[in-house]
Amino acid sequence: MNPTITRLVVLILVFVSVFILAELAISAWRRRSTGTRAVNKRLKMIEGGMDREVVTSKLRKSQPLEFASGNGLLSRLVQSIQQSVIASGVAMPAHQIMLAMALGSALVAVLVIIGGAFAGFAVNFGMVQMAIAVGLSIGLGIPLIILSRMASKRRQKMQEQFPVALDIFIRGLRSGHPVSSALNLLTQEMEDPLGSEFGLVLDEIAYGADVRDALQSMADRWGLEDIQMFVVSLSVQNETGGNLAEILANLASVIRDRASMYMKVRALSSEGRMTALVLTALPILTFVGLFLLNPAFYLDVAQDPIFVPGFLGLVVLYFIGFFTIRRMIDLKV
Repeated sequence: MNPTITRLVVLILVFVSVFILAELAISAWRRRSTGTRAVNKRLKMIEGGMDREVVTSKLRKSQPLEFASGNGLLSRLVQSIQQSVIASGVAMPAHQIMLAMALGSALVAVLVIIGGAFAGFAVNFGMVQMAIAVGLSIGLGIPLIILSRMASKRRQKMQEQFPVALDIFIRGLRSGHPVSSALNLLTQEMEDPLGSEFGLVLDEIAYGADVRDALQSMADRWGLEDIQMFVVSLSVQNETGGNLAEILANLASVIRDRASMYMKVRALSSEGRMTALVLTALPILTFVGLFLLNPAFYLDVAQDPIFVPGFLGLVVLYFIGFFTIRRMIDLKV
């Protein structure tokens, strides 16, 4: 055979082989990545051989504290932190995070006082006040800002997922599945955070909780009106009867209309919300950054007698502005 033809045939065979191997590799990678995206955290833990009870315990990491059930300022603050921890997906119980923030604040305050004393500054009430402010800013303020941002992103994803989850739930009901079986479809089809949350609901039902109580617990953990309306719809249908699939189809339509209106409102109020974010986060970050770079800038004036009332007045004005801005951007749709 002609060497040129032989060489051409070999090159063609090599090209075809490389092309086929590349196609197989790309197809396998796509199947693997698609499967990874479709599996939520709960199913990954179960697939890894972890016991279902252990999985439920890990997912229920943020239990309400006994003193967080009232209507006082402290109780509302603790409840807000708990909801932020749950929504942020941080793998630590809320009470441990609050304890760590308290200890961190105290440690930073003590280090500031000791460092100021070694630097030659007099340890007076002004320095103690400054140390407490720095400790709370580093140990409490910055972690709360980060938790709030993480929780906001996951809540937004939860709201985007929920109408799709309702459609899957409705199709399950119309195909003849009972409520618990339709909920199981959501745990298998939905990604996090919604997939693991409904998986937690199923685990609670399996351990003896009522369906409405388990769903109400999920609604309380997240504090989202869409989930609350879903729970109310199930409760009303359970007491009065009716076509649950039709009720939830109407609810899904209402939720989508609300989401559309909410996005329009967010677009119109985006400038105000960004201004609120800057005016609330920037003072704390600037204060902490300047203190870390040049502590003497604050410790020098902390020796002045007028510093104590002046600094207290500044903190009061900051919180007045913070709550005022929060009320201005707290839009209800």
